[in-house]
Amino acid sequence: MIQQKWMSLLGLANRARKLISGEELVLKDIRNGNAKLVILAADASKNTEKKLTDKCIFYKVPLKRVDNRELLGKAIGKEARVAVAVLDEGFAKKLQTLLD
Repeated sequence: MIQQKWMSLLGLANRARKLISGEELVLKDIRNGNAKLVILAADASKNTEKKLTDKCIFYKVPLKRVDNRELLGKAIGKEARVAVAVLDEGFAKKLQTLLD
């Protein structure tokens, strides 16, 4: 039940164009301060996980994990995604409460 809530909210954020997906784009948005929340798939490669985790810690961006990349992709109506960044403070706050 909770899973469907965060997935539909993420889909909504995507349709509102408040979401960016793809490792490189997410890293860029963390660096330039646009990312309010990063969501990482638990099955991301160790390298990707480390890179994103380190960047999030350095730039003080909250990071949440979800079960797998298929789930993350499905939530935004796309192919499997390893990481997405939420660019809106409101969506980010609500997603954090749902993913805790």
